[in-house]
Amino acid sequence: MSSSRDDFSIAFRSALLQKGAGHRFSLVFLIFVALAIFFLDVYNFGFMKPIRSIVNDGIYRVSLVASSPSRFVPQATGGVTNLFNMKKENERLKQELQIYKQKELNVEFLSNQNKNLKKILESEESYLKQESMVLSKVLIDKGSPYLKSIIINRGSKSGILKGMPVMDKDFLVGRVVETNYLSSRVLLLNDLNSRIPVTFGQESVQAILKGSGSNRPVLEYLPEDYVVEEGIEVFTSGKDGIFFPGTPIGKTTEKGKVKLFSESSQLSFVKVDLNKSKEKF
Repeated sequence: MSSSRDDFSIAFRSALLQKGAGHRFSLVFLIFVALAIFFLDVYNFGFMKPIRSIVNDGIYRVSLVASSPSRFVPQATGGVTNLFNMKKENERLKQELQIYKQKELNVEFLSNQNKNLKKILESEESYLKQESMVLSKVLIDKGSPYLKSIIINRGSKSGILKGMPVMDKDFLVGRVVETNYLSSRVLLLNDLNSRIPVTFGQESVQAILKGSGSNRPVLEYLPEDYVVEEGIEVFTSGKDGIFFPGTPIGKTTEKGKVKLFSESSQLSFVKVDLNKSKEKF
C-alpha cells in the first residue's frame, strides 16, 4: 500500500510541475490512474502486481517526457549563445590576422629597399671612399611616352653640377641637366633629346647612341654599310669629355638598337659622379 502512495505522490508532483492545457489533462489522467492503483492495492489483488508495475513504468516515462522541454530549452539557449560568441571571436581573429599581414608587407618592402641600397653601396665602394660619388634617391619619375627624366634628392648643396654623369650600379643611366639647391633633374639615355658617343665590338666601332623614348636607344652615324650584330656590349667612348670611357651601357639587339643594362622604370637609387661636369648641352 505504501508503494501505491509513492506512485500517487510521484505522479501528482510531476503533473503539478507542468503548465498549459495539455499539462492539466495530464494531471487529471495521472490522478485517475493513481487512484485506481491505490483502490486496487487496498484490496490486495494479486493479479494487480504486474499491472501496477507496467503502470508505474508508464508514469515514470510520462514524467520524463513532460519535463524534457524544461531541460532542453536552457541547453539550446546556451548553444546559441556559444555560437554567437564563437562568431565574434572568429571576426576578431580575422581582423588581427589582417593587421599582421599588413605589417609583414611593410617589413618586406623595407627589407627590399635596404637590399637595393646595400647593393649600390657595395658595387662602387672604391668610388664612395674617394668621395667622388654622391648617392641619391629617386624622388619622381617624370617619364612620358618620349621624354624620360627623373628627379633626385641631391642638388648644388651636395656639389652636384649640370652635366655630371649619373650611374645605376656600374651602368650609365643619364646625366644631370638641371640643378636646384636640394634636388636635380637627370636626363635618361632613352630620352629623345639624349645623344652620347659610344663604342662597341672588337673593331671599336664609333657611333652615337640616340634616345628613342623606349628602353631601346638607336645607334646612329655608323660606318657605311656596317651591319650591327646582336649581343655586343656597348660602352661610352669618352670623346665628349663628359663620360668616362668604357662605362657599360647595354647590348646591341635587332636593327642597330641597344637594350640598356639599367631599366629606367625600376630606379630607386642612383649615383652622381662628381669628377665630371660640362655645362654645355
